[in-house]
Amino acid sequence: MLPILASHNDDIRRLVERGYAVTFDSDYLVVRDIPYLNNARELQWGAIVTLLEFVDEVKVTQKNHQVSFAGGAPHDLDGRPILNIGDTPHTVPLSDTEPRVIVERQFSNKPDAGYVDFFDKIDRYATIISGPAIELHGVTPLTFRTYDNAEGESVFKFRDMLTARAEIDDLTAAFNDEVVAVIGLGGTGGYVLDLMVKTPVREVRGFDADGYHVHNAYRSPGRLLGEELGMTKAEVYANRYENFRHGLKIETKFIDSGSHDELIGVTFAFVCVDKGTARAAIVDLLIAKGIPFIDVGMGLARRNGPIKGSMRVTHFAKDRANEVRDMRLVPTHDAQDDIYKTNMQIAELNALNACLAVILYKKQLGFYVDDEALYNLLFEIGDMRVMSQRDEV
Repeated sequence: MLPILASHNDDIRRLVERGYAVTFDSDYLVVRDIPYLNNARELQWGAIVTLLEFVDEVKVTQKNHQVSFAGGAPHDLDGRPILNIGDTPHTVPLSDTEPRVIVERQFSNKPDAGYVDFFDKIDRYATIISGPAIELHGVTPLTFRTYDNAEGESVFKFRDMLTARAEIDDLTAAFNDEVVAVIGLGGTGGYVLDLMVKTPVREVRGFDADGYHVHNAYRSPGRLLGEELGMTKAEVYANRYENFRHGLKIETKFIDSGSHDELIGVTFAFVCVDKGTARAAIVDLLIAKGIPFIDVGMGLARRNGPIKGSMRVTHFAKDRANEVRDMRLVPTHDAQDDIYKTNMQIAELNALNACLAVILYKKQLGFYVDDEALYNLLFEIGDMRVMSQRDEV
């Protein structure tokens, strides 16, 4: 219900974008996570509830200037009840969905000019009710949290306003049953993981047993905390993204020829390893299990001047994986002199390699237009050109 009303009612959309925890219950707009003080100046949390007047199936307007409140009487910094809100006992027959919203009172505060819309109304009441709690406890009613997952069971812990605002729900539906594995969380793998965490696939699994050191921070997304140094990459990324989405499993282990259980249920994989022999074993395993995947790679060289090289993205579709493997597009031996091995800081190349891989993956699902299906792509640094091989054979 929220995406529909937010896309047709500017004031609802503004409430969501502002960060209010907006949801709906029958004909009521419910805004949760409203902090307030009790008479002992202790922090409490409540919810503002107000009736929706439906103009048509998707347009709503206010019925009056009043709101209901789930919670106790809000108090000021001096421990006295907040004035000018007309606090009276009141109940509203809301549903039994959890967490429960039990309305106990009604407030009435009407500015001289009235309320322009729902945004104006909710924002004013939240300011009055939460002001003392914000000042005393440093909290905020702008939590960006979502509660109405029953309609879509979103994998995200914050509202996916990108999808709602862009009206691409029909396209993102292609990700609903996807379970994606990111094998290797180094430079490129770290960026692939970052992009997939923000893609509404059902589950993201990450695998890497290496440690996270200072040089890793210079070619991976996000912040660096001192306490992360010495942890494994898997531990760092698990901590970094656990508050962003559900369906995230990042393990401190390498994937090899015997890793059958770890890949049960996986529908697609990204192979982001820089050791050829490890890649060979992973490629064989994925092909044997019938899992389509993309392998990424980077080749750099310096010969008495600037660095040159290319980024590679190779797609092993389920129905032609053996054919692509036989083309020997991906290295399966361990290079000895690749400048990448010296931990040179090339975050922009890692990020670009990851972006190319994720774009190609999304093309396979119909999210992006796919005029000519590609199975191999090379981006050359020198002339900034893309050379691609297409499914024409």
